[in-house]
Amino acid sequence: MIAPEGKLIIIPLLLLVLAGTGIQAYYPSDGLKWINIALAVLTVFSLYFFRDPQRIPPNTNGFLSPADGKVVQIVDVEDEEIGPAKQISIFLSVFNVHRQRVPFSGKVISKQNNSGKFLAAFNHKASLDNEQTVVTFETENGKQYKVKQIAGFIARRILNYMELGIMVQRGERLGFIRFGSRVDIIVPSDFQLDVSLGDMVKGNISIIGRFK
Repeated sequence: MIAPEGKLIIIPLLLLVLAGTGIQAYYPSDGLKWINIALAVLTVFSLYFFRDPQRIPPNTNGFLSPADGKVVQIVDVEDEEIGPAKQISIFLSVFNVHRQRVPFSGKVISKQNNSGKFLAAFNHKASLDNEQTVVTFETENGKQYKVKQIAGFIARRILNYMELGIMVQRGERLGFIRFGSRVDIIVPSDFQLDVSLGDMVKGNISIIGRFK
């Protein structure tokens, strides 16, 4: 399936390809031919990038990965709300699915949109310096965790569908980031990790760990 977030890009590209092909048929031109080829390649890539596969989460109580990508950082941090915590960072290349999903059921207790830089998403400074949207959730057992959607060098458009005070279920659509980006998860320090540095994870499928 194609993510609805991609329609603003895919539909104009498709129209340009159709228009260019029609013009080329009546007025053959080498220059126009190569423009049409470039537009067609870009359209195919956009269809690939904005794919949104339906995934059924495993029937466990584990904390799901909110995004596809590679685990590039696992560090201990001191969070203002959570206190002593672990931060797990996932880097999303342009070849990963860019849909984000709610990793664990709970209530949205805060949401912040922070403006900032657009460093490359694999740069660990991006966690602090880049433009980002941070959502804090509280589980029914009183555990808090955060999911940060972080813009990258190419990705400058973060979409987030969480609203303050709503109850959300594990696997619901959390948002979407257009092109390369990063997602950070902040959990309490006693959180039991099931992933290691360098692991490849799949959103709504891979288990990041478990609350104690």
